[in-house]
Amino acid sequence: MPPLIVETPQSLQEYAGREIGVSDWFAVTQERIRQFAEATEDRQWIHVDRERAARESPYRSTIAHGFLTLSLLSHLVKQVFQIRGGLRMTVNYGLNRVRFPAPVRADSEIRARVTLQSLKQLPDSVEAVFLLSAEVRDSDKPCCVAEWVVRYFT
Repeated sequence: MPPLIVETPQSLQEYAGREIGVSDWFAVTQERIRQFAEATEDRQWIHVDRERAARESPYRSTIAHGFLTLSLLSHLVKQVFQIRGGLRMTVNYGLNRVRFPAPVRADSEIRARVTLQSLKQLPDSVEAVFLLSAEVRDSDKPCCVAEWVVRYFT
C-alpha cells in the first residue's frame, strides 16, 4: 500500500490519537540477523547458531536481536507515511519505552502499526510521539512495542 503523504509536519495533527497505517511485511532473514550480530558484536548463540538454537532454545530457531527489530521500525514507518515538505531535518529524539513481548524467529516477516499519540509545536520544531507495534506474521503477540519521539525541524 502506498504511504500516506502529508504536506508538513503540522499536517499530522489530524491523525493525533489515531492509527495512521500499517507497513508492508518485511522479511527478517538469518543473514540479516548475522549481519546485525557482526555490526553490534552481539554473537550470542540464540541469534547465530541455528543447530544449537534448534536443540536448546525454547523457540526451536534462532531469533532476531530485539534491537534489530527496533532498528527496522524507522524503515517500516517510512512505508506508512511521509512528509512532503516544510522540513530542514528530522531527528530521532529517543524512546520513552520499549518492550519485546514475543520473539522474531529467523526467516519470519514483521510489519509495523503506526499510531500518532501526540503532536506538539516547539519553538524550533514539531515533536511527534508515535506508538509503534511490530507484528510477526501468524503470531497473536506483538514482537516489539515502542513509544518513539521524533522532532521535525522546520
